[in-house]
Amino acid sequence: MLGDVAPRDRGLADAGRSIEVKEAGHVQLLRQVDNLFRLSHVPPSTTGLGGGGLAAGRGLGLLYGLAHHTISGETMRLAHLSTARARVGIAAVAVLAICATLLPMGAAAAAERRPDGFSGYAFDARCAPTQEQMDAWLTSSPFSGVGIYIGGSMASCRPTASDPGQPHLDATWVARQRAGGWRLLPIWAGPQAACHTLYGDLIDANPAGSYAAADARGRAEAAAAVARAQQLGLPASSTLWYDLEGGYDVTNDDCRRSALRFLSGWTSALHDLGYRSGVYSSVSAGIHALDNADNLSPGSYVMPDHVWYAWYNGRADVAIDPQWVRPSSWEGQRVHQYEAHTSATYGGVSLTIDRNFMEIDGGAQPPRSTRLCGRTRVDFRTYPRLKPGSRGVRTKTLQCVLRKNARYRGKLDGQFDRGVLKAVRTFQRRHDLRVTGRADAATWTALFAKGSTPMLKVGAAGQPALRLQRSLRAAGFRSVKPTGVVTDRTATAVRRLQQRLGLDATGVVTADTWSALQHGRR
Repeated sequence: MLGDVAPRDRGLADAGRSIEVKEAGHVQLLRQVDNLFRLSHVPPSTTGLGGGGLAAGRGLGLLYGLAHHTISGETMRLAHLSTARARVGIAAVAVLAICATLLPMGAAAAAERRPDGFSGYAFDARCAPTQEQMDAWLTSSPFSGVGIYIGGSMASCRPTASDPGQPHLDATWVARQRAGGWRLLPIWAGPQAACHTLYGDLIDANPAGSYAAADARGRAEAAAAVARAQQLGLPASSTLWYDLEGGYDVTNDDCRRSALRFLSGWTSALHDLGYRSGVYSSVSAGIHALDNADNLSPGSYVMPDHVWYAWYNGRADVAIDPQWVRPSSWEGQRVHQYEAHTSATYGGVSLTIDRNFMEIDGGAQPPRSTRLCGRTRVDFRTYPRLKPGSRGVRTKTLQCVLRKNARYRGKLDGQFDRGVLKAVRTFQRRHDLRVTGRADAATWTALFAKGSTPMLKVGAAGQPALRLQRSLRAAGFRSVKPTGVVTDRTATAVRRLQQRLGLDATGVVTADTWSALQHGRR
C-alpha cells in the first residue's frame, strides 16, 4: 500500500505466517500449547509471562504447567495403548478451552452500530487524485471512500525532480471532497516493523522498558499525523490510519512486540488528542498479530478502533479469514483491501488503485421505519394495473402512496373511487405521464420516486434509498428488495435501467436517473 515499492501482501501466501506445527501425535499437541503461550505477545518481565505480573499472565502460567503435565504424563502412561492419542487430544482441547474461557474479549470485539455507520466501496492510490479526477469518479464510479496519504517518512508520494507529488492536497481539496460526499481515509506511513528488509525507517526493537522506545515513537508519529490532519481541516473524531506493511516475520518476538507496542502508542496518543485510530496491514501479519495479542494478553496493548486488512481474494466484502483473525474481532469496523494495483477507468479518467470494501461504525443502517401510512402494506413483488372499480390491498396501497405524494385526501378503504381517479389523473398530468386515470407501471414508478434527488451509490441508506428501491421494483426490477440500503443488487438494477434508457450505465443514481424514474420512464 506504500506505492510501487511496497510489498503486496498476498494473504495466505504472506511471509508472516503463524508458526506451523508439523509433528504428529502428542508432540504436535504439546507444541500447539507451547505456541499458544509463546504467541501471547506479552513483553518479557521477571514474572515469566510478563505484562507486569498481569493476573491473566499468572493464570496462563498455571495452565501452561497443567498442559505440559497432562499431555506429557498421559502420553507416558498410555504410550502403548491404542487410545493414547485420543486421550491426549481431549486433554489438549480441554486446556485450550479453559484458556479461551478465562481470557475475556479485548478491545477488538465488535463495536456498537452508529446512526452514521457506512458500508461501501473505497479506493486508494499512491497519490491523491486531482480535483478533476475526483469529480469524474464521484458521479461515475462505485466508490464512496478514498484513501489518501497525508504524510510519514515512508509515504511514497513525495515531490521529486521528475514527480510533483501531490501539491493539490491541501485544506481546500479536503473540504471539496467532503462537501461532495466522499469519505476520506487519511493514511500515515511512518517506520515499519523492525525486521522488515525493504524499508529504511524501522521501529526500534529494543525491549528495554517493555519496548519504551517503540511506544514513544508511536506516540510521536500520532502527534505528527494529528498536526497534519488539523492542517488539512480533518476534524477531531476522524480516524487516522497507520500503514504497517506486512511481509515481516511475526514469529520474531522483538520484531512483533515492538510493532505492537508502537501501534499501542499510536492509538493511545490519537485517543488523547481526540482522534480515532485505524491500522492497515496484511491480514496474516500486522492484523493477525494485533488480534492474537488482544486475545491472549488482553489489556497489554491498546487496540485500534478499526482495521484495514490486505487479503487479496477478489471478494468485495468484510469477511475475514479465521485462520488469522477471530471472526468477531473488529466486526463492523473493517476495511478489506481485496484487489491491489489495478487499473480502473471511470468517467474517462484512468487511475492505478487498490480496491477496498468498507464497513465502518456498524455498517450502513436502514431507515427506522419503512411505513408510509401506518400498517398499510406498501411493498409487493409486483404492482398491477388498477382502474376505477378495483378493490383490495393493492388499491389501498395506491391510496396510501397518493396521499403521500399526490395530495389525495380520501379514505384508505381499498376502493378505486372517484377521489382516487381524480388524484391519479392530476398526478399523471403534473409528471408528464399519459393521462389515463389508471395506475399503470409508469404511474407506480413515478409515484414511488417522487421526492428529493440525492446521488446514491452502494452503501447509501435512508428514505431516498428506500424510494429508489420501491420505484425500481415498480419499474419491473423484482429482484430489488426495499431495505433502505443501496446494495450491489440495487446498483445492478440501476445500471440495467440506465442502459435501457440510453443513460451512462454507471450504477450511480444521479439527477438524470431520478428524473427518468420520476417521469415513469422504465
